[in-house]
Amino acid sequence: QVQLVESGGGSVQAGGSLRLSCVASGYTYGNYYMGWFRQAPGKERERVARIDRDGSTSYTNSVKGRFTISQDNAKNTLYLQMNSLKPEDTAMYYCAAGCYNYRYSVCNFWGQGTQVTVSS
Repeated sequence: QVQLVESGGGSVQAGGSLRLSCVASGYTYGNYYMGWFRQAPGKERERVARIDRDGSTSYTNSVKGRFTISQDNAKNTLYLQMNSLKPEDTAMYYCAAGCYNYRYSVCNFWGQGTQVTVSS
């Protein structure tokens, strides 16, 4: 049974930083990628960043240069370092695993989400 548990969300002022963590239990990487997604009220969910098994990464344009996705395989943990946060980064952030299809981000497993709120 795969379980993803996120932590690290909170409230910060614009320009601040947060680091999200996602501990994965019962998960085998396989030929899939992992990612961080976010959904703001009234908006569609979007993929913020993904990381492949080989460590290659990709980011949505709005976070490039500010966010960094990484993984610690020994700890079965996925991270999202978020710097220079903006009010438009406010959303519920989700960790996902067992993902395929880069275009449509079909993921088999999801965490419960952690709220990030950025005030101006």
